[in-house]
Amino acid sequence: MRQNARVTSDSRGATGSGSGGARGDYQELVDELSELLGAPATLENRDFELIAFGAYDSEGDLDPSALDPVRTRSILTRRSTAAVRAWFESFGITRATGPVRIPPTPEAGVYRGRTCLPVRHRGVVLGYVWLLDTDPGPTEPQLAAAMAVTARIGALLADEAQHGADLSRELRAVLTAERDWQRDMAVAELRSALGSRAETPHAVVCVAPWPSADPDDAPSVRTVPGATALCTVPWGGSGVSLALLVRLRSADVQTPATSAAGRLLERAGAARGGAGGSAGTPGGVAAGVSAPRTGLADLGTAWAEASAAARAARAESRFGPVAQWTSIGAFRLLTSLPARSADDPAVRALLSPAHRELARTAEVYLDCAGQAGRTAAELGVHRQTLYYRLSRVEQLTGLDLDDGEDRLLLHMALKARRL
Repeated sequence: MRQNARVTSDSRGATGSGSGGARGDYQELVDELSELLGAPATLENRDFELIAFGAYDSEGDLDPSALDPVRTRSILTRRSTAAVRAWFESFGITRATGPVRIPPTPEAGVYRGRTCLPVRHRGVVLGYVWLLDTDPGPTEPQLAAAMAVTARIGALLADEAQHGADLSRELRAVLTAERDWQRDMAVAELRSALGSRAETPHAVVCVAPWPSADPDDAPSVRTVPGATALCTVPWGGSGVSLALLVRLRSADVQTPATSAAGRLLERAGAARGGAGGSAGTPGGVAAGVSAPRTGLADLGTAWAEASAAARAARAESRFGPVAQWTSIGAFRLLTSLPARSADDPAVRALLSPAHRELARTAEVYLDCAGQAGRTAAELGVHRQTLYYRLSRVEQLTGLDLDDGEDRLLLHMALKARRL
């Protein structure tokens, strides 16, 4: 059987110093299974995220049932939906210790039956190997031999999980340590764990708020293109955020970081069931990307930048849902101010719910650099209406909108309240 498919992600590495060895091992084991059973095999982790797959080889026309919606989505997007996962798990695959037969069910998008081989290590399910039905199907001796191969896959997955947990612990230590010898020690430990990857260009991504504080609910590094390490970090009073260290091919191109942020936002949105709001609204999930760095010495600063950009994306929809630190303008300063900085006595009355329209008018006016014509057009009101509202703003605040410092105070307070 000719097998020519390979893992579609870039060289992320999984164990040891981060070489592509483990990644290649997964593909070799999947190819071995496909050859052994005479059927294309697909390997997914326990979260139904694609690791490797074998090519479907046919001397004649391709059987459309070999590429039913479920398998096509898994290969193209490297993951399955929550509904597909729940449907397959209803067959008891999470508890199974041997092959599980899944019948064809067209209404579920499964046009062709499958056999699931659970991948376990020390009794814990870590993934699944999927085999499309063939005629004749595999014999009992073949399936027994295949289960022996899945045990080798399980050992690899367990090693990778341990290595990922170690990197998560070291990254979290760096991001939460004080700016003293503790952070220096944490950076040294992370540098040692990453090996040569520590000196490559990278960016830090913050996704906040992350829907779960449970580390087991965090995605696998392998499923996020370009990811080197990730961890959860406290966010606000009681929430958590997800921190991600992303390798860049060049310090001038941040596409890997913004793409990784977008993928994580999709996952966060799915976990929240769409109930968390959107970027730019209170409670929405957003992502921030730091400026690029080479080396780990400034990792704490990079995390502060990514966190600030995420806050800006949540506050201003024009930045989000993925905001880059280099693009958030005045919010680079505003996010460094204390939380109560917007509570200035001069603007307290204006920021009350009763004067929401006046506050918006003032903000748009200041955003438009005090140009009345642009402001009136933006608000869709007559100039006389605008002038009346601005006079009311001056009465409420005691500020003179013809004075530069008064304008600056009001503008900063209006922006800071969004944070």
